[in-house]
This record gives sequence, structure tokens and C-alpha cells, in this order.
Amino acid sequence: AKHPEIKALMKPDTNLVWVVLLMVLAQLVAFYLVKDLDWKWVLFWAYVFGSCVSHSMTLAIHEISHNSAFGNRKAMWNRWFGIFANLPLGVPYSISFKRYHMDHHRYLGGDGIDVDIPTDFEGWFFCTRFRKFMWIVLQPLFYAIRPLCINPKPISRLEIINLLAQLSFDIAIYSLWGAKSLCYMLAGSVLGLGLHPISGHFIAEHYMFLKGHETYSYYGPLNLLTFNVGYHNEHHDFPNIPGKSLPLVKKIAAEYYDGLPQYNSWIKVLYDFVMDDTISPYSRMKRHLKGEVKQD
Repeated sequence: AKHPEIKALMKPDTNLVWVVLLMVLAQLVAFYLVKDLDWKWVLFWAYVFGSCVSHSMTLAIHEISHNSAFGNRKAMWNRWFGIFANLPLGVPYSISFKRYHMDHHRYLGGDGIDVDIPTDFEGWFFCTRFRKFMWIVLQPLFYAIRPLCINPKPISRLEIINLLAQLSFDIAIYSLWGAKSLCYMLAGSVLGLGLHPISGHFIAEHYMFLKGHETYSYYGPLNLLTFNVGYHNEHHDFPNIPGKSLPLVKKIAAEYYDGLPQYNSWIKVLYDFVMDDTISPYSRMKRHLKGEVKQD
């Protein structure tokens, strides 16, 4: 109400389509270049380069899940484009992510609904410094398994299409360029979502390093690789504004954001999470929802 000009930012990001196309092309070139390398160099480049592109692509898919590529009026265009953006990750992800991520926004911290909340086992077991370190390494595994434990949903037609498209792409890469290219693709996704500087955003977004503050923004340079996902308070306030425009939200409504706790280093977030004995996977706000719950 105080800043009606923010409504002008609620429109698709036309550049997103071209950025995703370039990222897919970059990975295709990388698949070709690594096919004859020694295995040690395949894994090296998977971590140094492939992991960055893969993690960045998951956040492009995050943007697409909010219909930022083609707008709400062309929702299905976004779903198909998300399946395309998913291809260089090696594992079907886009459609399922969209279904669960909308629940995360509607019912943030909702017990049994928001699968971003760690399970009781994660909170109980990963409580020492070494175990928390291993939990960070294994984050891709927990993000894959957690929905099945907390809030399993019937498989949709689009999820089957996502799976079949991904399997076809993986088989094509293996047939064209062999096991090293396929390994590079899969390793990049696993490494990029595990022990990696960009993965600091998983913990930075909603873990309560300060009691009473549930969501935190990050304003460091890695936003350039992550479609400004660090502007997380802004994103939850205005999920229909593309990441490209979130810095403008902060600028326009500075009085609402400048005084909030914030981060400038995701690496420090990872370090503090491991070393601070008062922080664990339990350090999340969990809500027991009342009334009607509508899920995708």
C-alpha cells in the first residue's frame, strides 16, 4: 500500500529464457569436452564448473516454478520449459519441485506439509559438528527422500513426462559421449547441492541463527549466479516478482528490509552452522496448521 510502484515489477523476466538456453548449451559443450579426460579431471571439472552451473540451474528452475519465464497466463509454457531446463541436471526434478515449493510458500514451516523442514531423525542424529558437516554433504539425498517421508503425493502426468524426458536425455548423452560425460553431469549436480559455497543458501534462508527471525536475506556476490535467491525476505513477500527485480524491491521499500538480520557470506553460514553447537537441523520454525490445507 505504501509503495504501489512495486506492482510494476510483477511481470515475467524475458531474459530468463535466454539465460537458461545459454546454460544448457554451456553444459552440452562441457559434456563433450570431458568425454576423453582422465577420471580425476572429470571429477575436478564437475566440482569446479559443473556444480556451479547445475546449482544455478536448480535456481533457474525455482524461478520457472513461479512462472517467471512466461508469466502466469502461460503456466504450462513454464512447466515445459522447466522440464527442458532440468535436462543437464541428470535427475528429474522440475515438476516435483514446483508442487512442493508452492506448499513451502503457502504454509511456511507447516508440519507435515513444508518438506523444507528437516525430519525428526535429521534433527536428532545430525547434532554434532562432524555429523552436521556430513548432513551438509548429504543434502541432495535428504532433499530427495524427505518429501516421501513427510508429505508423499500421487505421481502426476507431468512428473512422468519429466522422468521420461530425463531418462531419454541421459541415455542420449551416454550413447553419444560415454560414461565420463554422464558421470560429469550427475556428479556436478550432487556436488553442487552438497558441500559447495552456493549451498549455503539452503541454511541461510530459514535457519534461526537468531531466535525470532525465521527468514534471512543474503546480499553477497553469489546472487549473480543464483537469480538473486539471496533476497529471500523480499522473495517471500513478493513471490510473483522475478529474482532479477528483487534488488529493486529492497531499494524501493528499504525501510522494511535494511534493519533485518542479513548475511554477506554463504560460506560463513556453512561454517557457523557446523561450529555453533546451538544450531542444528532442529533450528527451524515449525507450525501446526489449522483449518483447510490446499496443496498442488
